[in-house]
Amino acid sequence: MLNLYDTATSKIRLLEQRKPGELSIYLCGPTVYGPPHIGHGRATLVYDILRRYLEWTGIKVRLVSNITDIDDKIINRAEREKRPWLDIAQKCETVWFESMARLGVLRPTEVPRATEYVDQIVGLIAELVAKDAAYTTDDGIYMSTSVVADYGLLAQQNIDDMLAGGGDRTVFGADQKKHPADFVLWKFSKPGEPAWPSPWGEGRPGWHSECVVMSLELLGEGFDLHCGGADLRFPHHENERAQAVALGKDFAHHWMHNGFVVDTEGEKMSKSLGNVTNLPDLLDRYDARAYRMLLLQTHYRSPVKVGLDNIDASVNALAGVDSFAARTNSLIVLSSSASPDDATLTAFRAAMDDDLNTPVAVGVMFDAIRRANVAVDSGDTKTAGALSLAVREICIAFGLQLNAADVVDADSQAKAVALDAARAAKDFAKADEIRNELQTLGWLVETTKAGTTLRRA
Repeated sequence: MLNLYDTATSKIRLLEQRKPGELSIYLCGPTVYGPPHIGHGRATLVYDILRRYLEWTGIKVRLVSNITDIDDKIINRAEREKRPWLDIAQKCETVWFESMARLGVLRPTEVPRATEYVDQIVGLIAELVAKDAAYTTDDGIYMSTSVVADYGLLAQQNIDDMLAGGGDRTVFGADQKKHPADFVLWKFSKPGEPAWPSPWGEGRPGWHSECVVMSLELLGEGFDLHCGGADLRFPHHENERAQAVALGKDFAHHWMHNGFVVDTEGEKMSKSLGNVTNLPDLLDRYDARAYRMLLLQTHYRSPVKVGLDNIDASVNALAGVDSFAARTNSLIVLSSSASPDDATLTAFRAAMDDDLNTPVAVGVMFDAIRRANVAVDSGDTKTAGALSLAVREICIAFGLQLNAADVVDADSQAKAVALDAARAAKDFAKADEIRNELQTLGWLVETTKAGTTLRRA
């Protein structure tokens, strides 16, 4: 059973399912005002790996991840560039999903957009106003955090520290706020800005209201897991939770946050600091799988440095895995009745179930590769086949696609079998003839005691 570190309790605990065999996850998605950066890439990859592993174990995952398609940042860019705000949002969303596809990230089960839920957001705010949990100022409707007795639970720190460290987004301020931590639910629109009707006047939703509405609407109360980057713990996730608590709603039962991406000096990468590498640029320069491999070798809660050295190291690690897959592909075909090595998969699951400990799990995979190579060299076909199958299962669970260039077609595989038969019959002239044919087809032909394997030259 998968155990994860729960931000709300600061403990490792079992990721229990509301409904056995199914898991409901809400992942805070992007604000679409520019290209995704590598921090976005980390968040989506971490939860893609989590999702793929859960599905590999047989659990049905329903993942909802939103799009914030109306926000001050979108409006500000539209004003600077004299473009329609919706055009910016739609084009940036397209770039987002193109980048995610290149990363090999599965598309969420559902992708709600903030502008599609404005009526429901207005309804939620009206409930908070009716409960005296929200109030009106000159520039909008604000949530009164004082009505939430345990406000600050996710941040696990005092209110002054939280207000000083709210991430890239500053805590929205207004002179009429009753408490510094109170946050905007509905912003009254200025002339020329996009606006929707409400009982309090035309405006648009505050950032913190959309996710609480969409998660409860689509996943229902008591959904299993709420995810996002560590910078979302406060104020965003804390403020989501505050609204649900104020309304007496059963919100997320478990909270998971991934660590930051930092530059070579150890500082968090963010657009406001100007030290961001755009994800499309990274994908243009490197094998898209390299970033997944890099992140697999770092625990999801730890900060990760992304630089030329460790990206290049990940590319080399991938080359080793691809080479192994090519070397053992023929062996897999010949051992079609074999089963994956049980001890390897047991060790892999133990690592993954221990707070998604992918660095240890990657170590299990590379140890299996090493042992399989030894088995191939010694002619132990049975062991090599079982270990090779286990490695392939681990790659499926990681979402780490093996290089398909070395997939052996049926005709070439038949020639490899015929080569082995000729050698067994000591017809070495025939064996050499078949070897030459395979080499002409572009294969590197490796013959060991375990048999002939093929990989691309």
